[in-house]
Amino acid sequence: VGANGSGKSNFFHAIRFVLSDMFQNLRSEDRGALLHEGAGHSVVSAFVEIIFDNSDNRIPVDKEEVRLRRTVASKKDEYYLDGKHVSKTEVMNLLESAGFSRSNPYYVVQQGKIASLTLMKDSERLDLLKEIGGTRVYEDRRRESLKIMQETANKRKQIDQVVRYLEERLRELDEEKEELKKYQQLDKQRRSLEYTILDHELNDARNELASMDDNRRQISERMSQADNEVVELRERVKSLEKEIKASTKGINETKSEKGDAEKKRTEALKVVSQIELDLRDLKDRISSEKRAKDEAVRELNSMRKESEKSKSELAQISKVHAAKLKEEEDISKSIMDREKRLSILYQKQGRATQFKNEAARDEWLRKEIHDLERVLLSNRKQESLLQDESQKLKDEINKLTNHIESRRSESSKLEAVLADKQKNHNDFTKQKNALQDERKSFWKEENSVTAEIDRLKEDLVKAQKSLDHATPGDIRRGLNSVSRIIRDHGIGGVFGPVLELVDCEEKFFTAVEVTAGNSLFHVVVENDDISTRIIQVLTREKGGRVTFIPLNRVHAPNVNVPQSSDFVPLLKKLKFRAEHRRAFEQVFGRTVICRDLETATRVARSNSLDCITLDGDQVAKKGGMTGGFYDSRRSRLKFVKVIRDNKAEIEKKTAHLENVGKKLKDIDKKITDLITKHQQMDAERDHAKSELEQFKADIASATKQKGSLEKALAKK
Repeated sequence: VGANGSGKSNFFHAIRFVLSDMFQNLRSEDRGALLHEGAGHSVVSAFVEIIFDNSDNRIPVDKEEVRLRRTVASKKDEYYLDGKHVSKTEVMNLLESAGFSRSNPYYVVQQGKIASLTLMKDSERLDLLKEIGGTRVYEDRRRESLKIMQETANKRKQIDQVVRYLEERLRELDEEKEELKKYQQLDKQRRSLEYTILDHELNDARNELASMDDNRRQISERMSQADNEVVELRERVKSLEKEIKASTKGINETKSEKGDAEKKRTEALKVVSQIELDLRDLKDRISSEKRAKDEAVRELNSMRKESEKSKSELAQISKVHAAKLKEEEDISKSIMDREKRLSILYQKQGRATQFKNEAARDEWLRKEIHDLERVLLSNRKQESLLQDESQKLKDEINKLTNHIESRRSESSKLEAVLADKQKNHNDFTKQKNALQDERKSFWKEENSVTAEIDRLKEDLVKAQKSLDHATPGDIRRGLNSVSRIIRDHGIGGVFGPVLELVDCEEKFFTAVEVTAGNSLFHVVVENDDISTRIIQVLTREKGGRVTFIPLNRVHAPNVNVPQSSDFVPLLKKLKFRAEHRRAFEQVFGRTVICRDLETATRVARSNSLDCITLDGDQVAKKGGMTGGFYDSRRSRLKFVKVIRDNKAEIEKKTAHLENVGKKLKDIDKKITDLITKHQQMDAERDHAKSELEQFKADIASATKQKGSLEKALAKK
């Protein structure tokens, strides 16, 4: 009860929202209108909850109060009973059982409904009373029942038709049954005949299969041989490729040497052509000089003839000239005597007139004698001076002569020294050339060994990669972690995996790998303390999983293998260190190698041993057989052998390379010493040459000075 607009209709609609089916089929627009109308902030969801007094247990729920909630949102419509989610059908059934019948919706009387009841016609009021009384439900059910009865009658007619069809079909089946019995009898006969035929065919097929097995075995043997030949051919191809690479490198080196030789040859040809040109020029010069010599000889002969002729004429003329000179000398003497006598006569004639008396004459004569004596004294002084100077010149000439002789002797000594030094120079040059040739050969050997080491390293890397690919990933990671832990923590007593500790002939590789399986990767250690320590580090660093074989914990089985020519213990064909024997006895001690699979089967059955063939076919002592194709090209032992051999060869080649390097250093040192001595000898030779030139210059200067002194002496 309340005033208009107080919200009575909202409560009314909220109750109908939960109980009646008026708001059952809501569209999204209707839900939105229920959630929010007008302006302002819109809500996402809303609910209506009705609390029922269930003290009379009208609602079949064992509670005095029942809470029924309906929640609606833009995309959901859900019911909750006492906080638990229930379906709409369950809610309607619950309300139906409590008296809220969908067929009688008058438990809620809407506004205006009473007024419409008072204005209804009698027929409408009768229908309403029937609806309220529930008779409409029975009429609806009656109509549904009549409809079901009609459908049942139709189905009965259909069933009668089916029954008639089945009866006809049964008669046909009875006839077919008789035919089937006859067919089964004939079929039994046919199957017995077929069985007999098939038995004969099976025997024939077994015989053919046995022959085919033999053929297959032979073909498999040929295939294995062919595979081995293919492997050998591939290995040969690899070796040939390596040889080709080495030959190619040698050819390149030879080509480079040939290029150097061609350059040297070209230079030598240039030198030879230059020498030939010089020789041609010398020959031309010699021929021209020969011609000039011939002309000079001819001129000399003519000159000699003319000289002899002139000498004869000169002799005649000399005789005449000597006679004439003597005649001239005699005439000159006579003239001088006459002139002297004439002067004396003139003097006598003059003195007779010059002097007054004899005393004046004597005075003059004494004066004249005094003057002449003074002149004579000066002349004698001059003569003594000239004799002294002449003696000095002679002494200097003798000194120069001695100096020239000493210089000549020293020059001859220097020439001998220069000859020795030239000889030593030639010897040093030969030694240097020999050392340089030896160094070139060592360089060539060094390049060859370096190339071989590089090739071995490439093969080593390829084998390591192939071994990594052939090893399972977790095992490879664990082994790498173990190597790293040993290196980082300095752990000793770890010998390595079985794969690296075993060695055998190549034909046993397949048998060893198949027998060991993953045991090839088990790491052999000295004692269990070492393995415990490594496992703790592996666990802490998450470095993978590894199986260890502690030698102090291994107890190898005591297997008595009888002596036979059909088999041999696998352990006898393996090479390993004596301290690792227990580990190898544990892995390979129970296995023997047999010739073929038949022998292996017989030996395993009679001697209770695990047997294996060279092809890797296994027969266990308990009867199990394992075999088939095994790709020997991916043999892990083969990769390990290649790695081991390449490492040993690399170490050997490296040592040889170091030895070659030492020899090269020694040769370089010798060459350096020789070059130093050579340079010192060249300096000494150049110094001796300069001294010799100086001596020759001194001799020439002294000889020239001696000649000038001799000329001066002659003048003196």
